[in-house]
Amino acid sequence: MNVLLLVLGSAALLVGGYLTYGRWLARTVFRLSPTAPVPSEELRDDVDYVPTPPAIVFGHHFTSIAGTGPIVGPALAIMWGWGPALVWVLLGAIFMGAVHDMAALVVSIRNRGMTVGEVAGRLLNRRVRLLFLVLLLFALWIVLAIFGWVIASVFVQFPESTLPVFLQIPIAVWIGLRVHRAGRNLFWPSLIALAVMILTVWLGAGCPGTAWSGGSVGAAIQGFNATVAAWPVWAWVAVLLAYCYVASVLPVWVLLQPRDYINSLQLVASLGLVVAGLVAAAFFGGPALADAPRPPLEFVAPVLDLHPEHAPPIVPFLFVTIACGAVSGFHCLVSSGTSSKQLRCETDAHPVGYGSMLLEAFLAILVIVAVGAGIGLGWADAHPGMAGTALWQTVYADWKQVTGGTAIAAFVVGSGNLLGALGIEATFGRALMGVLVASFAGTTLDTATRLQRYVVQELAATLLPAGAAWSPRQRRPRAGMSPLQMPLWVLTTPHGATLLAVGSAFLLAILPAPGKPWSYEALGTGGLILWPLFGATNQLLAGLALLVASFYLLRRGLPVWIAAAPMVLMLVMPAWALAINLQKWWAGGNWLLAAVAAVMLALEAWMVLEAVLLWPRARGILEEPLPPLAAADQPA
Repeated sequence: MNVLLLVLGSAALLVGGYLTYGRWLARTVFRLSPTAPVPSEELRDDVDYVPTPPAIVFGHHFTSIAGTGPIVGPALAIMWGWGPALVWVLLGAIFMGAVHDMAALVVSIRNRGMTVGEVAGRLLNRRVRLLFLVLLLFALWIVLAIFGWVIASVFVQFPESTLPVFLQIPIAVWIGLRVHRAGRNLFWPSLIALAVMILTVWLGAGCPGTAWSGGSVGAAIQGFNATVAAWPVWAWVAVLLAYCYVASVLPVWVLLQPRDYINSLQLVASLGLVVAGLVAAAFFGGPALADAPRPPLEFVAPVLDLHPEHAPPIVPFLFVTIACGAVSGFHCLVSSGTSSKQLRCETDAHPVGYGSMLLEAFLAILVIVAVGAGIGLGWADAHPGMAGTALWQTVYADWKQVTGGTAIAAFVVGSGNLLGALGIEATFGRALMGVLVASFAGTTLDTATRLQRYVVQELAATLLPAGAAWSPRQRRPRAGMSPLQMPLWVLTTPHGATLLAVGSAFLLAILPAPGKPWSYEALGTGGLILWPLFGATNQLLAGLALLVASFYLLRRGLPVWIAAAPMVLMLVMPAWALAINLQKWWAGGNWLLAAVAAVMLALEAWMVLEAVLLWPRARGILEEPLPPLAAADQPA
C-alpha cells in the first residue's frame, strides 16, 4: 500500500506543478498568445513546417523525448536507492526539465523554428552558435549509433516485440493520410489504431490464450521470433537507419507525426494498465505462482545506498544518470528541431513543452516502482524460484552488471509482474512492455535522424559565405556559387544532410564495442565506444540550452532566475562528472574517451566565458530583429 500511496502522491505533485508553476510560466513569464505568428504558418511547406493539432504534436513530442531514457536512467540509478531517484525526478522535472523544454520550444517558435544552436547565435554570438552546433552534431551522432544497438538488443531479448513494432508503420501511414488529407476527426481513428496495435502485440506474442498458440499460427510466429533473435546486430542497425532515412525526408505528417502519435496512445494505455496492476498488486498482491499465496508488493530496493558495488559517487553522477524523467539536453533538440515547426499556436507550448516533460517524469516514477518493487514479485526465466530482496540483490549486485541490457530487462519483467496482478498472461505482458521500450527507442531514433539533418543543414549553411545563404525552403543552389561551395550546399539539402547523418552513424555503429574482437557477432555495437560520454554530454546540452533561455529572458527584462538557477546546476554537474571520468579514462589508458572529454570541457568553458563577458552588455538589450522573409521562404 505504501508503494501505491507514493505513486499517487507523486502524480498529485506533478499535476500541481503543471497547474501552478507551469501556468505561471506560460501566462506571466513567456506570455504565450494564441494569435502570435508561428513558424508552421509563416514557413508552411507541408514537409517540415506543418500546422498540426496539439494532440498529435503532444504525441510526437512526448514519444520523441522519452525514448529509453526515462527507463534506463531510473532503472540504473535506483542502485543508490529509490529515495534519491524519486526526489530528483520530481524536483528536476517540475523546476528544471519542464522549464528547459518549454523555454526551448517558445524561444524556437519566436525565432522561426530555428534549433537552439541557431538561436544561440542570435542571442549570444556566432562563435557560440558554431560551437553549439558542433556539440549537437556530436551528441546526435552518438544517439543514432547507440539506439540502433538498443532496439536490436530489445528485439533479441524480447523477439515477440519485433512484429508489432514494424506493423505500426502501415497503421501510422493510414492515420497520417486520413487526418491530413481528409481532415477527419481523430477520435475514432485513434481508437481503431490503438485496438489494432494491441492486437499486433498479441499476435507477436504467439496468440496466447487461444488454440492458435499451440497450432500452426503460433508455430509460424515463434519461428519468426526465433529468426529475428538470431539476426546479427549490424543487420538490424542497417535496417533501422535505412528506415530512419526514409522517415527523415518524408513530410512529417506521413510517418513521423502519426507514428509518434499512435505510440503515445499505446504508451498511455500501457501506463494505465501498469497503474491498474499497481493498484491490484497493492491490495491483493502480485501474480500467484502455482499454489503459493500471492506475494505482497513492497520495495525490495533500498531507500538509500551510497556505496553500491563498483558504482560512481552519487554526486554528481545521479544528475547525469537520470536525465530523461528529470531534465535532459536531448529535449531541447526536439523542442526546437521538430515540435516548434508543428505547433499551430503559441499557447500549445504549455501542454506540449511543460506537460510532456511531467508525463515523462511519471513514467520514470513507474519505472522506479517496477524495478524497485515489481521485480521482487519474481523473474521466472532468469532467476527461477527467487523473489523479494534476495532477487533484487542478485540482479542489482554490481553496477557494471546492470549497465548493459539488464536495466531494460528489469523494467520489462517488473512491469510485467504488475500486469500479471491483473491476470494478464505473462508472455503477453512482457511482449506489451517490450513493444513499449522498442517503440520508444524507434521514435527517438527517427526523430533524432531528422534533428541531425537539421543540424547538418544549419552547420553547412554557417560555413557557406553570406552570398550563398541558405534558408529552410531553399531547394536549388544560389547563383554564383563556386564548385568548392557545392558540397556544402548539398549538405544544406534534406537528402544530402540525411545521407551524412545516417551514413556517419552507421560507420560508427558497425565497429565492435570496446574489448570485443572483430567478429561477425560483434559488428554493430560501435555506438558503445562513445556511449560513456553521452550522459554528461547530454546534460551539458541542457545547461547550455538553459543558458540560451537565460539570455532570452535577460534581454527582455523577464525573470532570469527560472532558467539561470537550473542552468548553474546543469553546467556544474556534467562538468564535474566529465572531469572525474576524464581522470579515470586517462589513468586507464583510454585515450579516445579522455581526449573527447577534454574537448567537451573546453567547449563548455569557452561558451560559458563568452556568456559571462556578454552578460552585463545584454541586459535589457534586444537582439537584432529577424530579417524579412525572402520570396523563396514564403508559404506556397
